[in-house]
Amino acid sequence: MARRKILVVDDESKVCDLVKAYLEKDGYEVTLSGNGKDAVEKARVLKPDLIVLDLNLPGMDGIEVFRTVRTFSDIPVIMLTARDDEVDKIVGLQIGADDYVTKPFSPRELSARVAAVLRRYTEGTRPAGRLVSGDLLVDFERHEVKYKNEVVGLTAAEFKLLAVMARNPGRVFTRLQLMDSAFGETYEGYDRTIDAHIKNMRQKLIKMGGDADNPVITVRGVGYKLEQPRE
Repeated sequence: MARRKILVVDDESKVCDLVKAYLEKDGYEVTLSGNGKDAVEKARVLKPDLIVLDLNLPGMDGIEVFRTVRTFSDIPVIMLTARDDEVDKIVGLQIGADDYVTKPFSPRELSARVAAVLRRYTEGTRPAGRLVSGDLLVDFERHEVKYKNEVVGLTAAEFKLLAVMARNPGRVFTRLQLMDSAFGETYEGYDRTIDAHIKNMRQKLIKMGGDADNPVITVRGVGYKLEQPRE
């Protein structure tokens, strides 16, 4: 079986070398990058299975790298943040990152998170075929979502969350229920992670049909649901 490819992006060579050593020990094929522009090019050419991305890169920072990569790929991304600061974590999650690790970090913890994200990305429950709910179509085989006949570029995490709601239109899910259903009970994220992913998802759907027609509904004090199609 081919080894999974990981792109590690950090301008600190010691961090890169340490992470590379641990990930290679766990059987991954690791490519290093020290700046944003190089990282984007490597992501485009090498098509890694996952990116470990430092938020605070010089020049083209991690957020810009992430957004650029998202224009051509839904590669899962784990953000590295500089300190134990909630602002850093929220910034990383709001743009759609799949997970975050705070510096200084344990290479073993990072490797475990890489394995967990890859497992969620490749082994999520995907029934064969497609689900249609009103103007929304979720194609599991193609890992594609269309709204009003337009393709919606969702991240892997956003796709999983929408898929859960699409299987149960009209049902209200709490944040915890969404986390468990989409990512499994071992997921180590927290409530605001779900809020960030839902916010990003809604913005993408709004571009297709306008806010008034957005099928993802916030139920105040409870959670979220996918609007049940009108008869």
